[in-house]
Amino acid sequence: MKKPIFASVLAASLILGAAGAQTAYAKPAEQAFELNVTEKKILKKINAENMYSTIAELSKTPRVAGTESEWGAVQYVKKKFESYGYKTKVQPFTFEGYDAPTKIELTVGSETFKPGSFTYTVGGKVSGELVLAGLGKKDELQTLDLTGKIALIKRGEISFAEKVLNAAEKGASGVIIYNNTTGALSGTLGAANEKYVPAVTLTKAEGEALAAKISSGDAGTAHLHVEGGKVETRTSHNVIATKKPVVSKNKKSDVIVIGAHHDSVEGAPGANDDASGTAMTLEMARIYQHVPTDTELRFVTFGAEEVGLIGSYHYVESLSDEEISRTIANFNLDMVGSKDAGDLVMLTLDGKANLVTELAQDKSKKLNGEPTPFGQGGRSDHVPFAEAGIPAALFIHNPTEPWYHTPQDSIDKISKDKLQDVAEIISTSVYERARLDIKWPNVFSGPKMKASPDMIQEQELN
Repeated sequence: MKKPIFASVLAASLILGAAGAQTAYAKPAEQAFELNVTEKKILKKINAENMYSTIAELSKTPRVAGTESEWGAVQYVKKKFESYGYKTKVQPFTFEGYDAPTKIELTVGSETFKPGSFTYTVGGKVSGELVLAGLGKKDELQTLDLTGKIALIKRGEISFAEKVLNAAEKGASGVIIYNNTTGALSGTLGAANEKYVPAVTLTKAEGEALAAKISSGDAGTAHLHVEGGKVETRTSHNVIATKKPVVSKNKKSDVIVIGAHHDSVEGAPGANDDASGTAMTLEMARIYQHVPTDTELRFVTFGAEEVGLIGSYHYVESLSDEEISRTIANFNLDMVGSKDAGDLVMLTLDGKANLVTELAQDKSKKLNGEPTPFGQGGRSDHVPFAEAGIPAALFIHNPTEPWYHTPQDSIDKISKDKLQDVAEIISTSVYERARLDIKWPNVFSGPKMKASPDMIQEQELN
């Protein structure tokens, strides 16, 4: 549900973010650190084949929130965590689920279309004049009378729900939203709302062709029929694997959360969105099972992200004030493996640097020669963490692949090289902050003890 809104914000924000990365946040070359022995061993343990195999398994079928297929993914992830020796918790929560319409029909003049629909769109049978409504923003609709008409709106800048509600407020009886990039358009209105009117989707080419006909006065009357669509209470789950620090301190340890969502949208196998992030979260858990840390690591896969970040909100809301204060970072992995997507970027809710971006820029500069740029963006599971005051960032490739939210989001589109690259940045970034850095006498005692924490770390990783 989340990624399309990034594009319009990211184009401008990455210019600033990347510039900031080069000046304020990236370490100058003379200060760049070398990877230590343990970090090099961590990198050697990363196995892109493991992640690819996990993605292949998870993407055999769509994993829509609240369905048996999502529950199957939950059980798969739990079993994997437990096979690595982690104490694992399955955290249930309820949400208002949605069954897609059974019939969607659209004709404009003499032309018949096969539109898509949005999650939470309402049913109805409406006819009316087709009217150009720009991006559907309130200021664009101020001078339009949409009463009894069907609004043709372009995707971008504001959410799908806002577009539909803005048009409905002006009297529209239906809404058609067309894509601003190639490929089919699939999305969600976020939640049920009695103010919605029937809303469907068209491709960029179809929408632009209709817009041209409207402008020339040759569009004709539109007839839109959406049948079915049902809202009901459903259950989804988060899966939480916890790695406790290896030493005791006078105070409770800090917490780092590495996470991704395991659900997908209807009709999409979700190989990249987000079996890729789930597979990488599992791989991080495997790698870190024997790495001593003085920081608690929580590996979490979230349910019901695609219908409103519901799982991650539930997780954050379940934390005590003390746990929130101890949680120092959230690494959110969403769509991190498509060979057809662009370069890796980081997105923070406010577009500003934080602990996560600083750690990742330091490590990516050392690994790849330049720091990964960051910009502003929401619509993924880092949002609830950021809103709770926890440093958080989304790792994603920009631009997104054309197969996003389509049946073509399949295993053959996954790049092992991209999985490897992101995993290297995440694993070393986490280690930089979680590493066992307490002085030796505070950890072990005894006159015959000659080893050091670094030696222990090396032995654990052998």
